[in-house]
Amino acid sequence: MVYVGTGESQVIYPPHSKLTDKEKTNICYLSFPDSNSGCLGDTQFCFRFRRSSGRKASLCCFLDHLDRDLPVYLKKDPAYYYGYVYFRQVRDKSLKRGYFQKSLVLISKLPYIHLFRTVLKQIAPEYFEKSEAFLEAVCSDVDRWPPPVPGEVLHLPIMGVVMKLRIPTYRDKPGTTPVVQNMHQADAQISMTLPTVHEVDLFRCFCPVFFHIQMLWELVLLGEPLVVMAPSPAESSETVLALVSCISPLKYCSDFRPYFTIHDSEFKEYTTRTQAPPSVILGVTNPFFAKTLQHWPHIIRIGDMKLPGDVPKQVKVKKLKNLKTLDSKPGVYTSYKPYLNKDEEIVKQLQKGVQQKRPTEAQSAILRRYFLELTESFIIPLERYVASLMPLQKCISPWKSPPQLRHFSQDDFMKTLEKAGPQLTSGLKGDWIGLYRHFLKSPNFDGWFRSRQKEMTQKLEALHLEALCNENLVFWSQKHTEVETVDLVLKLKNKLLQADREHLPVKTDTLKKLQTHIRDIILALPDDLQDILLKTGTA
Repeated sequence: MVYVGTGESQVIYPPHSKLTDKEKTNICYLSFPDSNSGCLGDTQFCFRFRRSSGRKASLCCFLDHLDRDLPVYLKKDPAYYYGYVYFRQVRDKSLKRGYFQKSLVLISKLPYIHLFRTVLKQIAPEYFEKSEAFLEAVCSDVDRWPPPVPGEVLHLPIMGVVMKLRIPTYRDKPGTTPVVQNMHQADAQISMTLPTVHEVDLFRCFCPVFFHIQMLWELVLLGEPLVVMAPSPAESSETVLALVSCISPLKYCSDFRPYFTIHDSEFKEYTTRTQAPPSVILGVTNPFFAKTLQHWPHIIRIGDMKLPGDVPKQVKVKKLKNLKTLDSKPGVYTSYKPYLNKDEEIVKQLQKGVQQKRPTEAQSAILRRYFLELTESFIIPLERYVASLMPLQKCISPWKSPPQLRHFSQDDFMKTLEKAGPQLTSGLKGDWIGLYRHFLKSPNFDGWFRSRQKEMTQKLEALHLEALCNENLVFWSQKHTEVETVDLVLKLKNKLLQADREHLPVKTDTLKKLQTHIRDIILALPDDLQDILLKTGTA
């Protein structure tokens, strides 16, 4: 969906797209920088807003199907939309305001930041020079795009340009980006190859807070309330997105707003002083927030982002009482004491890269690898313990309900850390136990554990289904009453429906075998029962 706003008028493409009045209002305000930002020229940024409750999405089932193969951090959140903005402001004395202001906004459920940023960069400058008919042509091109299937190499035409890209899958090794080759004869039409669909320039984003990256990783991991105060929406949104991505492959499970304004529908909810600040990361530019959010425990003040070669001098963490206005010096304002000792090696490595004029892409790759190894060292002991909660396969009986997962015990998990903790993969010292205790109370742990619970429960259901298939069900039915046999058939049909509905990890051959069992059992029954059972369900 594409939204065009000038501050006084708005147009939405395609015209049949449905937005509630509340959603339109949010988009309208979020599509323009605050007046104090002074964004002259062209600016790109991103925002995120809540969908109105009770709405139904026409593509919901289709995207849910594709969601299965995505890494957890790229799965769509049905409660939110992303807005990708290309804003232009130039002086024009012929206009009443003295400026030409216009925003082209792409609305999507998908967090493909780099892809949509590239799309807007291709179409927005030309659109601003042309008429609405140009947008209709753009929408026509987008209509011809293939489904965004994870793992497949996609060719996306957009106004004479063809982009080639690949959407990651959960099977990809974390931290690797399979190279999309574009040197084949069939690729003569390719104009550009995108190395990523979702990643931001990590090094550039973290440059202003270079010496505090490990502490920021802890704050994001723990779901702590965090505000990014920046001079423009571009800097606020890029920094928030970088923060959210730094705990990948873990999914950040709380709310985050790359660009947040005083007009946002959740403004009162997130700025109230009657309760503790919520677990959310906000990116703001309005000076009003320096006062409104000064009770928040962790605030990052970003100055103008310089070239990646300009690394700031080492600065200490600043006290919150020293943050009074948005004009305060850049830095991190918090009283938080990190659990882990500071890793000096990553700082030295990146500083050396600056001195040697290492490309920013290479610096970002080093930083991304550092965050990945830190997150994996932290999460592997949890993965190992949770895997031990899975019942043994010999406990699965085809004639009983699937066994339940064992209960997660914090004490039992903590006992495993002495011999199988993060020290096996990380040389970092510090209070790892304290970090785990804090994490287990966070929304990120809750979201991660729910996801693992669902996966393991589905695995148990799949194993139970396989156990049923390996039985001689026809022989069983011949030794039981018709009532018991009909009951078995209905249960087996429900198992098939469940496997399809919940996308259970079951082989196609297993499902076909079960369907054969059902058919054979039914055909062994009297004709009147056969007619009834063949008409019900999927046999």
